[in-house]
Amino acid sequence: MSALVGFKRAAVLCILRSNAGFLLIHRSQEPNLGKYIPIGGKIGPFETPKAAAIREVKEEAGISLKDVRLKGILTETSPTDFNWINYVYTADITAVTPVEYREGSLEWVERERLNSIPTPTTDRFIYAYVSRSEFFVFDAVYDENLELIRLVDEISGKVLFLKDQGQFPSVGGLFDMKL
Repeated sequence: MSALVGFKRAAVLCILRSNAGFLLIHRSQEPNLGKYIPIGGKIGPFETPKAAAIREVKEEAGISLKDVRLKGILTETSPTDFNWINYVYTADITAVTPVEYREGSLEWVERERLNSIPTPTTDRFIYAYVSRSEFFVFDAVYDENLELIRLVDEISGKVLFLKDQGQFPSVGGLFDMKL
């Protein structure tokens, strides 16, 4: 662990959508080994979140974007060095053939499969809010094993997920997402 355990790092996630579905990374490494996640990465020195999202999509998928739209913010807190502030963007693109990717494989996932693929619990809520065009600010708290303990919608104050109560996210509307 680094000397800065507990300090938040800034990152971006970019949900790429087309008529083919969503271009996601099927991770072959930790964190999120075996799960499908949006393209993203750290914000560089002197870089804006928007510029970082555009750069990450180019670096990881070979896709040049002119613009992305901010949809929300996800703050992640754990007792480990996994502590992030994530700016979540979307971009509507034309379906392309996925390129090789060093941390897994890029795959088109049809909208209908989003509820059945392995994905971080937080992402299921992100997709639901994005599908409703609802801006979000989420506060996610994890345990030492990086299992989600609690997820709160900071705008409404609503607790979306509590591990101790055995709640699992129900994200109706995923199948009705508009591209």
